[in-house]
Order: sequence, then C-alpha cells, then structure tokens
Amino acid sequence: MEDIEKRVIGKVMRRLIPFLILCYFVAYLDRVNVSFAKLHMDQALGFSEAAFGLGAGLFFIAYFLFEVPSNIFLERVGARLWIARIMISWGIVSGAFAFIPSIAGATGVSNEGVFYTLRLLLGACEAGFFPGIIFYLTLWFPAVYRARVISFFMLAIPISSIVGAPISGMLLNVSGLGLEGWQWLFILEALPSVLVGLGVLIYLTDFPRQARWLHTDEIAWLENVQATEKRNKEKVEHLSLFQALTDTRILLCALVYFCLNAASYGVAFFLPTIIKNFGVSDTQTGLLAALPFVFGGIGMVLLGRHSDRTMERKGHVAVALLMAAIGIGLSGFVSNPIIVMALLCFAQIGVSSVPAMFWPLPASFLTGASAAAGIAAINSLGNLSGFAGPFAMGYLKDLTGNFTVGLLLLAGCAVIGAAVVVSLRIDAKREQSSGEVALAH
Repeated sequence: MEDIEKRVIGKVMRRLIPFLILCYFVAYLDRVNVSFAKLHMDQALGFSEAAFGLGAGLFFIAYFLFEVPSNIFLERVGARLWIARIMISWGIVSGAFAFIPSIAGATGVSNEGVFYTLRLLLGACEAGFFPGIIFYLTLWFPAVYRARVISFFMLAIPISSIVGAPISGMLLNVSGLGLEGWQWLFILEALPSVLVGLGVLIYLTDFPRQARWLHTDEIAWLENVQATEKRNKEKVEHLSLFQALTDTRILLCALVYFCLNAASYGVAFFLPTIIKNFGVSDTQTGLLAALPFVFGGIGMVLLGRHSDRTMERKGHVAVALLMAAIGIGLSGFVSNPIIVMALLCFAQIGVSSVPAMFWPLPASFLTGASAAAGIAAINSLGNLSGFAGPFAMGYLKDLTGNFTVGLLLLAGCAVIGAAVVVSLRIDAKREQSSGEVALAH
C-alpha cells in the first residue's frame, strides 16, 4: 500500500505541480507588474499616488464580484477548459495596458479612466483562477499532502518576484516602435499568459479517471482514498452551498485572508517605489525587489512542511502573520536601506508562508460543491483587501509624504489576522481522524 501511495503521489506531483507553478507564475506576474510600470507610467500618464493605488486596487473589486460564479462554472465545465479561458482572456487585457494613451485618445476617456477600466477587466478575467486551482488540487491530493502541495504551487509567487522583478526592472529600459519601456513591460509579460493558457488545453487532466498517464491500479487507489476522505467528512458534517457561504468559520477564514492580503498587496504594489527611493537605478530596483521573496520562498516551504508534519495549522498561521506585522511595522520607522530591506525580508517570510498553511483549514470541513464555493468565497472576500491595502498606502503617502502610517496600518491588519485565526473553532482532531493519518509517514 505504501509503495502504490508513493508511486501515485510522485507521479501526480511531477505531472501537475511544475505546470501549475508556471500558470500561477505568469498570473502573478501580470497582476503585480503594474508596480514596476508605475516607476515611469505615473509620470507619463499624470497619475498621483492615490490614483495609482485606486487603480491597482480596483482589480480586486471585479475579482471579488466574479470569483464565486467563476468557480461554480469551473466545476461544471471542468478545470482544464475554464483555467485556459481565464489565462487567455487576462493575457489579452494585460497587454492592453500598454495602449492606455491610444485608447484614451480614441475614446475621449481620461488616462485614469482607461487605467481603472482595464484594472477592473483584468480582475474579472482572472477571477476564479487561484481558488479554482486550489479546488483542482483537492481532486488529486489526499488531505495529508495538501499544505506541502499548496506551498510548492505557491512558490510561484516568490519565483515570479525573484525572476520577474529583475526582468521587469530591465524591461523598463526597452524602447522602440514608438513605445516606452513601461508599455513594452505590459506587452512582453502578457504574451506568456496567452501561450500557457493554450498549453493548459493540451496538458491538464480534469479527473484521475481520465489520466492516461496513471495505471489502472493507481487511479483506483487515488479515487478510493479521495472517496473515503469525502465520506468521513460528510459523516461528521455536510454543508450545503448556502451553508458554506454563510458559515461563521468561512467568514472568519475570509477575515484572516483579508488581513493577510492587505499586508501583502499593500507592500507589493509599492515595494519598487520604496526601493527606488533608496536612490538606485531601475535595474537595481528590480534586483533588490526580488530579495524579500527569496526568503519568503524558503520560509514557505519550511513552515509548510512543519505544519504538515505536526498536522497543526492555526498556530503556524498566527506566528507567520505576527512575523509579517513585526517586519512591516518596524520598516516604517527606519531610513537605513539595509535595515529596511532586512525587515521586509523578515516580513515576507511570514506573508509567503501563510497561504499554504491556511488553505487546509477550510478544506477540513468543506466537501464537493460547497468546497468549490466556500474556497472561492474566502478567496474573493479576502482579496477585497487587495483594493483596500494599495489604496490606503497611496492615499496616506499623498497625505503624509511618506509610507510610515500606511505600513503601520498594514502591520495592524496582520495582527488582527493572527488573533482571528487563533479564535477559529475548527476541530483539528477531525481532520486527522478522517483517514488522512493512515496515509502519513
């Protein structure tokens, strides 16, 4: 039994995780490359800090509105088709940002108006992608593997920043065909999304029973384990779709994720600007912006692995959020670039580590359609702070002339998230007694 388990999990990991990392890599790159474009785009288009923060955040309003419907569609039409649709459509919209001046000239809408509209469209196109993949992973991996699998998958975030930040910094120096560097940045970073989206149609498999790359006995083992886990969870508690969307635990999980994303995106969208203020070049800004995510990636894997080994989630999430709060909060009080970078690196360990340990929490009491909707509800409500965080940072920067108050606000959000996750009423023993422990080594 142990041999077939190792064989199946190994095959599924090798087949799905590298490709899904690539998908999320290009998704995250398209979501945050606006933070690098900002270094030149603000001046070219006449944006204030508050206007940029509002536009950056509007993405998450549309993301919120379309998240749950998108995930329900995904369950009905299949992950392969829907994820491909998401990636191709957002790639096209992302590339359109390069032509904001042309669109504004043709339509008579202001540059700001076009920017806001495109950010809303980008959010609508990308809605459902992340929770869809989290749900997709639950179809292929038993619960005991999920924190480490999600942590591997979410390595795409630090990887996209480690690789993407220096590339974005260098692309700002590209020019030609009447386009400036920030415009080429949008075009050249949008193309991979469309190409990988087409690859999804060819490469992904919706369900284990359709996997030609697994043997019959391997498919049988995987489906049996998944069915057993589902039955054991439903014996204890089965939530309807409506119950999943109104369950207090779902709303509290959403609040935790809201606090995390406020801290995460509030810093991420302004990180290149903070670093640029050290007096470095665009290329150096890109290289330095990658550094916190190197530490974040290492912390994500190590903490995720420890959380799986102990089968403890809430305490790990709380500690990681407090690390984020300390690093972000203190960085607003110092001016030495080395100390600021060290604090942001420490904070990023916490920020990057939370999601992989957080997502198994709702998965421990949700199944089937309620899992798809519940996970999407948490993600969409939680991502609303992706609007609030950047907007607050931009507004407070314009108001005070520096980032200190904004960083303190974001640190406070992380502290609230830590307090809420500790208060969550989820029986950890139930997760361990649902057949998952028998799988652990």
